[in-house]
Amino acid sequence: MQMFRYVKFLVLNRNAILVFAVIAGILVGEHANTLKFLTFPALALTMTFSMTGMSLVQLRNEPHVYKPMFTGVLLNYVIFSAVMLPLAYWLMPTKDLFYGFVIIAATPPGVAVIPFSFILRGNVVFAIISVTGAFLGSIILAPVMVKLFAASSGINPIDLLWLMLQLVVAPLIVSRFLLWKPIKPFIEKVRGKVVDWGFALLIFVAVGLNRQVFFSSPTLLLSIAGILVVTIFGLGHITNVVARYLKIPQDKRIPMVMIVAIKSSGFSVFTALSLFGKEAAIPSAVMAVIVLLYLIFLSIKSKAL
Repeated sequence: MQMFRYVKFLVLNRNAILVFAVIAGILVGEHANTLKFLTFPALALTMTFSMTGMSLVQLRNEPHVYKPMFTGVLLNYVIFSAVMLPLAYWLMPTKDLFYGFVIIAATPPGVAVIPFSFILRGNVVFAIISVTGAFLGSIILAPVMVKLFAASSGINPIDLLWLMLQLVVAPLIVSRFLLWKPIKPFIEKVRGKVVDWGFALLIFVAVGLNRQVFFSSPTLLLSIAGILVVTIFGLGHITNVVARYLKIPQDKRIPMVMIVAIKSSGFSVFTALSLFGKEAAIPSAVMAVIVLLYLIFLSIKSKAL
């Protein structure tokens, strides 16, 4: 009975699932290469189910829709990149590791911003519109950022644009069909688990392919983690302070803090692997852990208020 409860906790708890994926990647990561072919369908499925939580109706109903959309783009791409990329350029010993951070900078926000805005009593409508704006912006901004910061890699930005169409535009379109009334209750019931386990597979592959780094290069891991902690935790705190100074209501500050700090780990893992190889995916694998810690931190902080 006790064992059943442990298994149920592992299967159903988002935090436990992602921690399990990291540990499994370190311990049995030699099998990750055999699962690498599943990364694209896993991410496509995950992105599709994630986007069922985004209501495009809000774009029509909100009178000042462009302001939160612009805020999402500004926070998630401009400010995040301005802090993280100089640190990565200075501290990363290889080009591929730096390119991994470029991919993180070019990645849209994690869709978890929307449900966590609800959990933390934030403005969910503002979160939906901001995240949607950042996702739509990523279609153009991601290829532009790769061209600017990874031009020497030989990657054609058109390849990334095609990838964005497959992993942002196509899932967004398909997700609208999944909101069809007869199947919507079922989709909402399983959405969380599909997303959690889809991301878990991607994290397992990224960690598994680079498991030797976890054993042989602790200094490198600390450098990567340090950059991400400063960017994610630091930017989240600074954004909250500045937004409070500007007298932005607390319910809007909550999603703003997450949009500036939380990127889609699964998306960045797959894109880094596809464009630059396994070494470039290391920062994204570490980011998955840091983002998880940040969400736990926000949850504990919210309960303490």
